[in-house]
Amino acid sequence: MADNQSCAHAATADFHRLLARELPEHDEQDWEDAQRGFLGTIPDARVARAHGHGVWNLEAYGFLEAGQAPDTVNPSLWRQARLNRIHGLFQVTPRIFQVRGFDIANITFIEGDTGVIALDALTCPETAAAALALYRQHRGNRTLHTVIYSHSHADHFGGVAGLVEEADVRAGRVQVIAPSGFMHHAIAENVIGGVAMARRAQFQFGHTLAKGPAAQVDAWLGKTLPLGRSTLIAPTLSIEAEHEVHVIDGLEIEFQLTPETEAPSEMHLFIPSEGALNLAENATHNLHNLCPLRGAKVRDSLAWSKYLHRALHRYGPRTVVVLAQHHWPTWGAGRARQFLSEQRDLYRVLHDQTVRLMSHGLKASEIAEGLQLPESLAKRWHTRGYYGTVSHNVKAIVQHYLSWYDAHPANLHALPPVAAARKHLEYMGGIEAVMTRARADYERGEFRWVAEVLKHAVYAHPDHAPARELAARALEQMGFQAESATWRNAYLLAAREYREGPPQANPQGPPANALMHAMSNELLFDALAVRIHGQRAEGMACHIGWHFTDSGEQWVSSLSNCALSSLQVEAASSADVVIETTRDTLDGLLTRRWTVAEAMAEGRLSLSGAVALLPRFMGLLDQFSGSFPVVDAAPWPDR
Repeated sequence: MADNQSCAHAATADFHRLLARELPEHDEQDWEDAQRGFLGTIPDARVARAHGHGVWNLEAYGFLEAGQAPDTVNPSLWRQARLNRIHGLFQVTPRIFQVRGFDIANITFIEGDTGVIALDALTCPETAAAALALYRQHRGNRTLHTVIYSHSHADHFGGVAGLVEEADVRAGRVQVIAPSGFMHHAIAENVIGGVAMARRAQFQFGHTLAKGPAAQVDAWLGKTLPLGRSTLIAPTLSIEAEHEVHVIDGLEIEFQLTPETEAPSEMHLFIPSEGALNLAENATHNLHNLCPLRGAKVRDSLAWSKYLHRALHRYGPRTVVVLAQHHWPTWGAGRARQFLSEQRDLYRVLHDQTVRLMSHGLKASEIAEGLQLPESLAKRWHTRGYYGTVSHNVKAIVQHYLSWYDAHPANLHALPPVAAARKHLEYMGGIEAVMTRARADYERGEFRWVAEVLKHAVYAHPDHAPARELAARALEQMGFQAESATWRNAYLLAAREYREGPPQANPQGPPANALMHAMSNELLFDALAVRIHGQRAEGMACHIGWHFTDSGEQWVSSLSNCALSSLQVEAASSADVVIETTRDTLDGLLTRRWTVAEAMAEGRLSLSGAVALLPRFMGLLDQFSGSFPVVDAAPWPDR
């Protein structure tokens, strides 16, 4: 072998040297902008829970203080990782302040005439409370009377309980403002496919990896994820028109809805008195994702570009600073407009050129391999692929228009991975012949191909230790070369799991947190339906009535043909069994805080009709592992 584990291969070092020549090193403006307006911070932005467990701490990233990138980190990503380690409270304009580096996202404080507005709430209450405390330490104990959610992703609302009390919101002492459709999208994305998405997110964020120059160095929009649980308080005011103007505590704020862009529910904010345009997460200092590696519905790059175009024309002439809920602002009227126009063009050119090339018959992988940004964009730091990449964004655009199918009929009914792998190995002359060639290709630095062919080898021979180790080494080198933090994290976690296997199984039901509490009954029943175990439900048909005494709502869930369909009704009394209870009690049953018998004994639940149906129904619900194999084949759960 040409290297030891966690060392850069000579081909990787050469790759970095060639890349470094292409980078716009002469442009150091980001360093000035990222530190401009600094007012103060706390050591390593360290945040802990009341009982001492760490939630956030940048101390582990101290290795980034070295100026020169090691051979195990792409030099462009190294620069971004160092910028993302800058933390503290920063003054953006006379009335606008940001806390950056206390979470993966930013929190923006906007001072009104009598109090303060919080734009976004970070990921968890602990980091949000720490950010608010830092702001008040430097700006005084101003009353926080308004929270604005810029969009429906958890790193922008999950810390709200660290800023305000829900009782104050209910009493009208605090208002919460959000874009149209916020509550549905904030919850839905994390519920139906949430278990699979959470497992895949481990590869995207790399938060279970060690921190270090041969491990996790960054998470593109920030350093990593905080170790806290998200909360959610429902909005009291929803922005419904594409453009709305509201005066909040003497401050005029213009809202621009931007649905189906970076998030399905998102909006920009413009504050005329400050000349400040906040673009939420639609224009940050990198190329964003059109489909994150964790999985999500593909985002509309055309709509994304168009909303940035509208923002440029509506607010550009009045803008002197552009900021967002990740990264650092861009000051100056000319620079702000240039940044916004380049971000607009970035998503537009990816969209248009991908569609042009697919119209010539090129497959997604072919376009991804060959499409390059125009040099005028490629030479800008803020367009580089630290999060999304040209490669996987191109594939997302093709998927958006043409689906998963590449139109080659051989791929309509291709063999599944393990069966295909066995035939690949048979045609290649067996595992030892494959290993001989793979070792030689690894020595030549052909890491992509080695990872590809050994994927088949491990599928066919999962216990073949040399194949697993060489696959891990190939992926490790790909991680060291990756400019994208998401790609690096995915490659390095895959390498670890080739060596160690997946994490210990942790059976999961619905989310046992504030998101579940905030779910509508309709969404809860949809989440319930995807847990019906088809084989257990075979031949069973029934109607289960639900009477929620806290809300007065009544529902009937009908089970037939292994499918569960639920509908709100005026009266559920005609169902085979009727459960009278509260939503909180049902939530507790689904998260196994108590059993049916315990809930009945405590008076939380009463049954009428065919009472034996409820425990039978609960027995149909599958439990999911939050740690299924990814680099290995997952076992079929029903066999």
